[in-house]
Amino acid sequence: MALPLHGIRVLDLTNVLAGPFCGYQLALMGAEVIKIEQPGSGDLARKLGADPAAAACGMGASFVAVNAGKQSVTLDLKQAAGKEIFSRLVADAQVVLENFRPGVMQRLGLDYAVLKELNPALVYCAISGFGQEGPLAQRPAYDQIIQGLSGVMSVTGDAGSAPLRVGYPVCDTIGGMTAAFAICAALVEARGMDGKAGQGRMLDVSMLESTLATMGWVVSNYLNAGVVPEPIGNQNFTAAPSGTFATGDGLLNIAANEDKQYASLCDLIGRADLKADPRYADRQARKQHRAALNTQIEARLASRSAVEWEARMTAAGVPAGRVLGVPEILGHAQLQERGFVTELESESGAQRVTRSGFTLSGDAAVPAAPAPALSAHTQAWLEKLGYSAQEVAALRRDRVI
Repeated sequence: MALPLHGIRVLDLTNVLAGPFCGYQLALMGAEVIKIEQPGSGDLARKLGADPAAAACGMGASFVAVNAGKQSVTLDLKQAAGKEIFSRLVADAQVVLENFRPGVMQRLGLDYAVLKELNPALVYCAISGFGQEGPLAQRPAYDQIIQGLSGVMSVTGDAGSAPLRVGYPVCDTIGGMTAAFAICAALVEARGMDGKAGQGRMLDVSMLESTLATMGWVVSNYLNAGVVPEPIGNQNFTAAPSGTFATGDGLLNIAANEDKQYASLCDLIGRADLKADPRYADRQARKQHRAALNTQIEARLASRSAVEWEARMTAAGVPAGRVLGVPEILGHAQLQERGFVTELESESGAQRVTRSGFTLSGDAAVPAAPAPALSAHTQAWLEKLGYSAQEVAALRRDRVI
């Protein structure tokens, strides 16, 4: 079976994370993703990551994470010859993806209004920090800044530590995933129905708005109930006992959100009396007396390790799970059995990358190739576009490619 986006060609002009993450999701689904990079330097992420030697060679761990399965073509879009090559690529592509500041592509003469004349069915997706218009539109898109502006930091941590940054670039990642979803939806329309030609779209993806959209319960509690969200650390604001608990050895997350789960938890820890205590008689009462209830539960949890309690609670129907580090979860049998990590061989060495959060019947949604070396596919694409050896040599000489 072919992957769902087989036959879709994406021109990915993006840099660092939000845009490249979007392009990576499309590549995992079978799209042919051509990464358009600046000659000589390429994506900034090539120089980022925890392995200095790999970063020095332009294959930084940050780049590898979200660019496997793509092709690399270098073009200087400020030069007329570079614009001409890009225009030829657009004519036979289905998607253009960019994450420049608003107005950059217009100044280059390569914005949606221009490109749709070359390809009316083109899906053009622009990812930016704040959207293509508005008072913040021209500000650069940095995950740290958007975490603060979006309210994410205000609800992360507890009364003593908030506001606190989420431990990975969550806004970049959400922006990229939102863009991938929007592109896939627009591609359905662009392909048309009932034999009729479809139409393209201009997609304006705001990282700020994408992030807020994922904060649905928190935002709705404010919009519809007038409740200003507050940071409550590792506790779940919707229920109690639901949060992170200390055990005799290690931390354990418990989510006894339902009455029957709470009752089972009380029986399991030998505190059946807590079921009849009026302070904890119902869901709302348990939330109001959360701190006192947590103290009594933790006193009993101290008798066993998190590993033991996890097994016992799971068997009793009480949702529970240990708090693991990244090395621990990546080595877990659950992820290994499902093939979440793929190892790809490249000229620079092995690349280990993750797929997306789903599997597909008939095919594994894994990268078809390792992350590409800078400009690895430029020559091949110029030949496909009909450029002669002499023309290619001239383009190299003029640093167009």
